[in-house]
Amino acid sequence: MKQRTADPYTDSGVIDARAPRFNQATIGTLALVAFLTGFWPLVAVLAAQLAVGLVFGRRFCLPCLAYFELVQPRLGEGQIEDSRPPRFANVVGAVVLSGSALALATGLATLGWALALLVAGLALFAATSGVCAGCELYKLGARLRGIRAHLLDRIDLDELGLRPDGEVVVQFGHPLCTGCHDLERRLAREGLRVVTVDVSKRPELARKYGIAVVPTAVAVGPDGAVSLRLAG
Repeated sequence: MKQRTADPYTDSGVIDARAPRFNQATIGTLALVAFLTGFWPLVAVLAAQLAVGLVFGRRFCLPCLAYFELVQPRLGEGQIEDSRPPRFANVVGAVVLSGSALALATGLATLGWALALLVAGLALFAATSGVCAGCELYKLGARLRGIRAHLLDRIDLDELGLRPDGEVVVQFGHPLCTGCHDLERRLAREGLRVVTVDVSKRPELARKYGIAVVPTAVAVGPDGAVSLRLAG
């Protein structure tokens, strides 16, 4: 087995980016099979499986187990990303599939299959293209919440032990996040002074500033005022 940087079962704040796509391919394919065969109980099983994985963790998610135990050891670890957007997408999928199963069980076949096909289409599109509608909805919602709350208008530099005499980039990230490391290196190459806040060690700062996805980076003046949002 190739060396993992993130344990798939204990490092739940992040996830191998390939794992959600494997899960989406599985859910999308089986939802399509349910429609083609007319076997609607399979839709209920898919909804239940998503719900069980969300509540009890990846060890109880069968597609997750298949990926982490069979696929990842052979392909190696993919990019490590924030797990919250794909988790939100799973919540949406579980809700819509539950609605589909309920509609099918009560005789509302057209509505039920329409909902099942919606999930199948979006899941298969996400699996093949990497564009996850639920993930993008999460990021948009997180961004709008942050804008409305003005959480990132100003950073308390004293909390970070900083007294800069010029602009500094404050980056909120996770030590296992591939995109966080890539962004930090890019900003450093551009000659910017980067200060990284590890949200796994400073969760109180993540809550204070409404950091709903990593990496998030902002340019901050010496007075703590945010002049530009660079990522997140």
